[in-house]
Amino acid sequence: MTSDDPKNGNDTISVLIRELDDSSIDNRHHAILVLAGMGEEAVEPLIRSLADASDNDHRWYRAIALAKTGVPAIDPLIAAMEKNTDHEFRRYAAAALGEMGEPAVEPLITAMASDDKELRGVLSRALCRIGKPAVDPLTRRLSDANEILRSCATLTLWQMGETGLPSMVEQIRDEKKV
Repeated sequence: MTSDDPKNGNDTISVLIRELDDSSIDNRHHAILVLAGMGEEAVEPLIRSLADASDNDHRWYRAIALAKTGVPAIDPLIAAMEKNTDHEFRRYAAAALGEMGEPAVEPLITAMASDDKELRGVLSRALCRIGKPAVDPLTRRLSDANEILRSCATLTLWQMGETGLPSMVEQIRDEKKV
């Protein structure tokens, strides 16, 4: 097998994903960094591995690798959460998205238009984890034509407490002035 063989990359990814379960924390950290550095190529295998993980420790390291991969993992993770209704999978996928910060905000808000209440809840938790960068985009959705998005934005800002409430109150005051 040559290094140009596409199967070589898949084999490397499989080895690195197995390394996420290694007893050595140094090996796990190494695998996270290399997988994240592989970017988009590693995203789908990591998502499948997260879905197949047998326990929360295994889910945790896969979620960290996805979070560190960043932007290339956002849309595939959200799509996987829409299809996979397993609570633990969704919880760890949302944690990964929450760790990605501001780049994940708009895709998370858009995905909250779903009819799936549990999905909306974990997406909201991801936005709460992101915190301040999510406040303005959520506040803009308080006037959204989509009733589900309006409701989700309100509830998410409410759950953010001191981070989200002032913006929500200000929006309500501004609407009453008009």
